[in-house]
Amino acid sequence: MSLAELRAELTNVIAESALLLDDRRFGEWLDLTAPAFRYRIEAYSHDLRKNMTWLDHDRGGMSALIELLPKHHIDGGDWLRQVSVGKVWEDGPSSASAVSSLAVFHTARDIGDAHVDGGSSKLLLVGRYHDRFSREGDRWLLTERVVRLQTRQLGVGSHLFP
Repeated sequence: MSLAELRAELTNVIAESALLLDDRRFGEWLDLTAPAFRYRIEAYSHDLRKNMTWLDHDRGGMSALIELLPKHHIDGGDWLRQVSVGKVWEDGPSSASAVSSLAVFHTARDIGDAHVDGGSSKLLLVGRYHDRFSREGDRWLLTERVVRLQTRQLGVGSHLFP
């Protein structure tokens, strides 16, 4: 497979991942992951001068988190992930990696008669996806996603994973 073909295939997986998360179709998003999948959210603290890990789950942990989401307070707005695939490389005959830039926008919804910032959008966070993939049959699956955030203040109810 050429590097251009690899880039196109991995870009499609990354784009589908973003669309499914935007639509809150978390079960379908989980279907894009391998059985050995691991998901982490990290941020660097300049105050502490070290990396912080905000979330670290395997596939089973992510599945349990997804099952609990309906019981959590979520702000009700819409998220739009803009992902720009940067570097893509092959790690082996059936493994590859990619680093992508990430920007997540939040749009508030009209809530009944309250009209709380209805329709206004703001940049919620920026960071990068560090993804690893394995080739399973005729498709690529995520084996690891490390979300490295530059934004460290996300606010209440915005804990849906980036």
